[in-house]
Amino acid sequence: MASNLIKDTTREEREQIVRDSLDYNVGCESESTGIDYDLYIEGKKELSELAAEYKANYRRAFPEQRSDDFSCTQGLDE
Repeated sequence: MASNLIKDTTREEREQIVRDSLDYNVGCESESTGIDYDLYIEGKKELSELAAEYKANYRRAFPEQRSDDFSCTQGLDE
């Protein structure tokens, strides 16, 4: 698999990565996840940063959840 890092992709490639992976409409924050993928597309934040922020917000909102129960963003930390 090719790198999806900002430094290794063009804006158009990042847009396509998000569209293909998430069926995401560019320019709209994802209502299902609350993650603003436009920050990745614009080259401001890596996918792993967005995943980490989401994970931190989730843990604040649901502190009773065990960390090993959380898996929806696993694999994005690469």
